[in-house]
Amino acid sequence: MTEKKIREPSLLQALIPIFLLITLLTLNVVHFGDHTLDGANQFALILAAAVAGIIAVALGNKWTDIRQSIVKSISSAMPSILILLLIGSLAGTWMLSGVVPTLIYYGLKIFHPSIFLFASVIIGGVVSLATGSSWSTIATMGIALIGIGKTLGISEGVVAGAVISGAYFGDKMSPLSDTTNLAPAMAGTDLFTHIRYMTITTVPAMTLTLIIFLVIGFTYNFDSGISDIETVLNTIDNRFFVSPWLMLVPASLIFVIVKKVPPLPSLLFGSLMGGIFAIIFQPHLIREVGTMLDPGTQTFFKASYLAVMQSVFGPLSITTSNEMVNELLSTGGMEGMLNTIWLILSAMVFGGTMESAGMLKKITRSVIRYANSTGSLVATTIGTSVFFNITASDQYISIVVPGRMFADTYRERGLKPEVLSRTLEDGGTITSVLIPWNTCGATQSRVLGVPTIEYIPFAFFNILSPLFSILFASINYKIRKFSDDDPPGKVISEDERKDY
Repeated sequence: MTEKKIREPSLLQALIPIFLLITLLTLNVVHFGDHTLDGANQFALILAAAVAGIIAVALGNKWTDIRQSIVKSISSAMPSILILLLIGSLAGTWMLSGVVPTLIYYGLKIFHPSIFLFASVIIGGVVSLATGSSWSTIATMGIALIGIGKTLGISEGVVAGAVISGAYFGDKMSPLSDTTNLAPAMAGTDLFTHIRYMTITTVPAMTLTLIIFLVIGFTYNFDSGISDIETVLNTIDNRFFVSPWLMLVPASLIFVIVKKVPPLPSLLFGSLMGGIFAIIFQPHLIREVGTMLDPGTQTFFKASYLAVMQSVFGPLSITTSNEMVNELLSTGGMEGMLNTIWLILSAMVFGGTMESAGMLKKITRSVIRYANSTGSLVATTIGTSVFFNITASDQYISIVVPGRMFADTYRERGLKPEVLSRTLEDGGTITSVLIPWNTCGATQSRVLGVPTIEYIPFAFFNILSPLFSILFASINYKIRKFSDDDPPGKVISEDERKDY
């Protein structure tokens, strides 16, 4: 019995699951509104994956191969899922310990409302630049900044856009960032050449972003928010022990990340520090939460165990007489991240199924033929990275796969590898957080408590970076090309690329 031949999908066959997914997601927004992440979008991804699977089988692919591709896709997302769970636990212990309320408290005292958004971008950028992680930055400083902005009466979408703009600027430019190391590796250049070349598009994008947030800040009506500041300050002061000593927790987390401790142990360390500081500095809350969980609790040890464990894995609300403050002092722990994890798993199933039949490559290869000029080649590369952020739902795939696909084309056209590496960052790293079901978009939306659709219009840096990249390529501004005297540069073989 001869083995069934595997056929390549046509462009129409490759696009059918994409069109179905777009249709289902649109219907979900119309009918479910803000509750699309409660299950509707997850099932839409599963249905689209099922249709892709049917097409893949019809093309001669074996179910075992499709399943293996799905498992491989899910495996690539496991570090993100584990990080997401630990971020949930960190948010819980930092709330119980008073770390987040303390950050909000001092932030309200220090920041003038008019420069708050501008300062949020700067803070996010500096912390992310130092740590190399937008995720850690948003999970720590981002949560506090959202709380401050809410107290000032600023739209959560605007604040989230400022935080994300700063965090992804730092993530993109930090030599500690994994994506900043991955992009030049895929293109065939060195790290610091890559970072220096990125400043050409990154500095104008960040400068314009800061100007926009300054304009918003100085034209925003803060009357309703300013009147609440003193009330919030008094409420936090009465409910928590507020002290600069609590700042040791975020400072120690940033320190261990800068020392290149991997994300998982770093976040676990931060969560444990939060639990320890809760027992030391907030014993009244420990007893209150412990008694609430078990009215028969008598010993402080039992109350401490119950309260800290609850903050790690489940919902925790510190109630006050102020309803707005109550919203600030609520977390979901690890449990609050489960819908997001479900979304990521569903997205990985869809991406793995599409990848197994070669549908993603078919779509992207069909586009390459139209990239004749440098501007169109850069635009196509960015579009391909965005496409993989949408379909494969992972920022690493959006860098690795286009990097493999376009490396030879860039060299054939005489473009130096840093042109490709910068384009991969502008198209892949930066836009990943704008896709609701991408691991980045789903995570940051859940951590900040702001739907992706609300912060997208205000994530100015993430929108402007790819646009500047396309613009400068179109006008041939500082596009580096090989001359006859130049060495050919480092060429990354296909096997070396696969190692990434």
